[in-house]
Amino acid sequence: MTLHALYQKALQFESLDVEEGMFLFAHAPLSELMCIAHQLRKQQVVGKKVTWQIDRNVNTTNVCIANCKFCNFYRIPGHPEAYITDIETYKQKIEETIRWGGDQLLLQGGHHPDLGLSFYVHLFRELKSLYPTIKLHALGPPEIAHITKLEKSTHTEVLAALKEAGLDSLPGAGAEILNDRVRRLISKGKCGANEWLDVMRAAHQLHITTSATMMFGHIETLQERFEHLVAIRQVQSEKPQGAQGFLAFIPWTFQDVDTTLAKLKRAKNDTTGDEYIRMIAMSRIMLPNIKNIQASWLTVGKHIAQTCLYAGANDFGSIMLEENVVSAAGAPHRFTYKSIQAAITEAGFEPQLRTQQYTYRDLPIEIEEQVIDY
Repeated sequence: MTLHALYQKALQFESLDVEEGMFLFAHAPLSELMCIAHQLRKQQVVGKKVTWQIDRNVNTTNVCIANCKFCNFYRIPGHPEAYITDIETYKQKIEETIRWGGDQLLLQGGHHPDLGLSFYVHLFRELKSLYPTIKLHALGPPEIAHITKLEKSTHTEVLAALKEAGLDSLPGAGAEILNDRVRRLISKGKCGANEWLDVMRAAHQLHITTSATMMFGHIETLQERFEHLVAIRQVQSEKPQGAQGFLAFIPWTFQDVDTTLAKLKRAKNDTTGDEYIRMIAMSRIMLPNIKNIQASWLTVGKHIAQTCLYAGANDFGSIMLEENVVSAAGAPHRFTYKSIQAAITEAGFEPQLRTQQYTYRDLPIEIEEQVIDY
């Protein structure tokens, strides 16, 4: 195994195995790794455009029984700060979102023990009847698994009902690291790795567009990171003809402020900028069948995210008009529709507003710049 041989294999869009990926990560000079990944990016996403989005992360509820040790957002059932978002709040948030140029809600919450399929079907239908043009990028595999368990149903039946009610796409939330050793230690109440992957398989069979994520830099090993990438690649290879499957992959770093995981001294956020850039490059190299790689400016900041655009990333994700979960664990970075475009331009690229389906959209003529106060 040599670096040159692995570079050539990567440049032919061949699939590297776990050991080959780990060897490249450990031994390749960062500049060479960036160069390989950037060449692949230029072949998969031609031109200088870097895509970005305007949407809003709205939480359906903060009640959750999953007890993830990296989450500061959730409240247990019966907690005085527990809530379920009401329709008037949704209306206010959607009208603000439209005013600020957004076209989508990212709807996520917790594993509420009393909110089953009928709750989400009713919610999606009501939101679509009130705002038919707003897209719903909603829930995630752990929530689908939770609803399926409550209903004693199947992933396919739950997803089909949600799609019929207005679900437009399924986020890759709750992947963390797709390894059950890790998941038992940091998110024991969530579905296991195989069930996460099976939910995505079911979504792809229904032609529901999805994304995939990885939260790294806590208790996982390097091997477990690369097993995660290979598992994602395998599921993408199984999607039916005509389905888009995973449209994007988004790796982001563990945020540790006041988290139980940090208090137990099991993990802390010490991922360096160089390591994050290296993981972005390896994501592009390891996932030749996923077109879009997103740099997580929310967790690593503007300057590292800009560098990632020369290391395989082609997308800056959403400006997130509202985000409460990762921010609650210490992610401090913010963009407006003006500042994200300025950051992309400053890096030497052309900003392009997109939808969740990665189709281009024009910036609305009448758009207000959000005043960031969260």
